[in-house]
Amino acid sequence: MHRSNTATATEPAPVWTGPLTTAPLPGPDGPLAGRSVLEGAFALLNGVIGPRRPNPIKGQPYECGLPSHITRTFRFGVSFYMIAMLFILFDIEVVFLYPVGVLVHATKSVFVLVEILVFVVLLLVALIFVWRRGALDWK
Repeated sequence: MHRSNTATATEPAPVWTGPLTTAPLPGPDGPLAGRSVLEGAFALLNGVIGPRRPNPIKGQPYECGLPSHITRTFRFGVSFYMIAMLFILFDIEVVFLYPVGVLVHATKSVFVLVEILVFVVLLLVALIFVWRRGALDWK
């Protein structure tokens, strides 16, 4: 049980054959399963012995400014839908930039780079158009 420091062209690279390699290594799911069980136990323990202090402030609207209990006659403003649709549109476009970036990196192609720059310029033109039309103003 020793480590060889020399390797020739016909010999494989040196490998440690000491006592540390004799113990079986845990499987790839062992730590994940153990951590998941521990997290579940903590969540259950928190639900059982955790403090319960309900109050009216906790039932009030949080961040969005909309009431917690929406009635049938409640109507969202049009600006809410406009902002949501524009966010989804531009967000999805930005998500598609990642695979193209990987492609540009892999191919080292100037043509692909120019195409993506044209795409980004068109996105900026659309953003400026929407901005000037007032679609991003919250009314």
